[in-house]
Amino acid sequence: MFVSDPDTQDRKLISLVVPFYNEEANVESTLAVIAENIDTQRYSWEVIAVNDGSSDDTLKKLLTVRSFEFKLVVVDLSRNFGKEAALSAGLEQAMGDAVIPLDADLQDPPQLISMLIEKWEEGYDVVLARRVDRSSDSFLKRATAGAFYSVINRLSDVEIPHHVGDFRLMDRRVIDVLKTLPEARRFMKGLFAWAGFRTTIVDYIRPERNLGDSKFSGWKLWNLALEGITSFSIVPLKIWTYIGFIVAACSFIYGSFIVGRTILFGVDVPGYASLTSILLFMSGLQMIGLGVLGEYVGRIYLESKRRPAFVVRSVHKKAINRDS
Repeated sequence: MFVSDPDTQDRKLISLVVPFYNEEANVESTLAVIAENIDTQRYSWEVIAVNDGSSDDTLKKLLTVRSFEFKLVVVDLSRNFGKEAALSAGLEQAMGDAVIPLDADLQDPPQLISMLIEKWEEGYDVVLARRVDRSSDSFLKRATAGAFYSVINRLSDVEIPHHVGDFRLMDRRVIDVLKTLPEARRFMKGLFAWAGFRTTIVDYIRPERNLGDSKFSGWKLWNLALEGITSFSIVPLKIWTYIGFIVAACSFIYGSFIVGRTILFGVDVPGYASLTSILLFMSGLQMIGLGVLGEYVGRIYLESKRRPAFVVRSVHKKAINRDS
């Protein structure tokens, strides 16, 4: 561990934002690894630990954990609002000249922090940590993640970097922009990309999870993907306009064919099965179109209420331990 310098007035402040949800097994080890990988000689540090409505002893451990050579700010949310909201709550509290979101399971390796800061000191506003090896993830998760990034980047005007999660460094200017965004339904990777600024990339190999299990089920990942697509693209709505034109054109052509055949050859009674199939197919298309429209209308409805993305129950601040 680096030795702390008592004179911190001229040093830049770095904020680490770490959401915790039922991570009692990871609290002490995560903070200890962070402490081992921060340069307290050159920078001042604060860790914003966001308790996202944990049902275990996560909050208790955060409040009673031994002091480290960084300021610890524990943000306790009133209930579980989800990782995107917890991350937003942490960004609201962060006071650093640069801010780094970090996962509590240490799959975002704190050993990379120094490299992110090095690129920031070169003048970049955003330094992305890109996973070049995701073998620690399941095959299904790797496949669906790749498909998601391909789809959303084809549909959206905002380029969302492949294999880049929330782990990145952002300059104070970027954070100030993000804090002005009013939406409550948040897809943070998209918002980070939308903000822009001068960006570079640092590659890393994603390690295994430290302890515990992932809190993101397949259903939650699917909903997050829908949130991302509907938040940053209206192409799905446009697609159904073209589908409507195509189906209408096909129906007109087929109808003309039926009329012509009837005039020339008379009425042919058989055709109940084909007629039923066409009706079912058209009904299915209509229901899918209504479902797509409903996704957007539902998000408009939720945003129109102007409810906050999160509610903070309390904020606890633990000072730096200068005797360690």
